[in-house]
Amino acid sequence: MKILCIVGWCRNGSTIIGNVLNEVPSFFHVGEIHFLWKNAAGRGANTFCGCGLHLTECGLWSKVLAEGRPPGLSVEEHAAEVVARQRAHVRTRHTWRVLRHGLDDPGVRAHTGLMARTFRSVSELTGADVLVDTTKIPGEAALLPLMDGVEPYFVHLVRDPRAVAGSWSVDKEYCIAMPAHTSTAYWSGFNTASRALLRRYPERSMLLRYETFRADPERTISRLLRFVGADPADNPVHGREVRLHPNHTVTGNPDRFRSGTTLLREHDDQWKERLTVRARLATAALSWPQFQRYGYSHRGTWERRTSGSGT
Repeated sequence: MKILCIVGWCRNGSTIIGNVLNEVPSFFHVGEIHFLWKNAAGRGANTFCGCGLHLTECGLWSKVLAEGRPPGLSVEEHAAEVVARQRAHVRTRHTWRVLRHGLDDPGVRAHTGLMARTFRSVSELTGADVLVDTTKIPGEAALLPLMDGVEPYFVHLVRDPRAVAGSWSVDKEYCIAMPAHTSTAYWSGFNTASRALLRRYPERSMLLRYETFRADPERTISRLLRFVGADPADNPVHGREVRLHPNHTVTGNPDRFRSGTTLLREHDDQWKERLTVRARLATAALSWPQFQRYGYSHRGTWERRTSGSGT
């Protein structure tokens, strides 16, 4: 079973890339599966599957949850146990500890076993050979090489921190806004941990800028297919268009509920309208030196907002 795991900070474009890959035969996008239990118990940001049903009512996730739940425990009780283990052992700050100590910790061992069973259940129920996990949490992703029968591939997806801060500056349905300095602090932390994961498993890893995907989505998807040993001829993107069908994603960008012919736009500059000069300065300061490492330019950072730009 192959798992293509996307890591990095939120609002980096992972949902659309995952949903595009979901259109490839034998691929299945699970969304942010880390939040399955929390959302199923009604304590998360969104309790709906990408198909529009509650996770506990979805034909797929209701079975997955039932198969992974110990006898005698309710969905809520099991979710409380899983979430407690996640918080204690596989947050982004725990990435280095997981990489260093592996299954030595009983909590890590228990959660690794649960995730292995969950992925196996999804693969069996869907018939998929490649699961795409867009959880993005490096501490969770670091468990994959510890699972029997799993062949992991890591994609460190990076997006311009100004664009990320611009996206976080507005509420988006069930996603609450946050200030630029908070978003950029998370951006720096998640990308630092993701880089540590890639350095540990370089032969199974690749760095991808979201802007590269936006510039040439068809070529980027072909590259991802080759990366996991799939046939690029199955690429569902034609030029800048892709037809998306309903999916079964757990959490993710609210756009995951949309289907039909989708145009993958080239430009990603709405942040120029949304960020104040102060927000741009905060983003520039907090993202250094990773900003430069990932190939971004500060040109325009201090320009005042102008009208007429957007995507």
